[in-house]
Amino acid sequence: MANTFIQVHLHFVFAPKYRASLIHSDWEDDLYKYITGVVQKNNHKMIIINGMPDHVHMLIGLRATQSIADLMQDVKAASSKWINDQNLCNGRFEWQTGYGAFSYSKSQLPNVIRYIEHQKDHHARKSFLEEYRLFLEKFEVAYDELYIFREPE
Repeated sequence: MANTFIQVHLHFVFAPKYRASLIHSDWEDDLYKYITGVVQKNNHKMIIINGMPDHVHMLIGLRATQSIADLMQDVKAASSKWINDQNLCNGRFEWQTGYGAFSYSKSQLPNVIRYIEHQKDHHARKSFLEEYRLFLEKFEVAYDELYIFREPE
């Protein structure tokens, strides 16, 4: 798009279905590389990706060529297919419905990058749900507790 200039940095948080701890350390780096490829194939810039067995954080530079919803649909569909095709989980792998997306200015990126880099240290002190609720409150996102990354039924 000629004469279109944007600078949008988004921090995404998403989890396996029921927040199950399915992302194993033996293959998490390969998963992150695969997701990075999906993001780049869609012409966005992966800045950093990291996570825990029960969720993923990624910070990207979003281009104006695709909606947030379409990007996340592509990321989740392609990566769950990859996990299932590789037989990395017992049973069928699925991502939880929904995700969090939070925007940051360029000046905030170093702090967000550090935060994502140090997920394992951070989660030694705080659970995923505590962290997620804090994001929603910090960004003043109205939410219904019924729709926060649900427990198994």
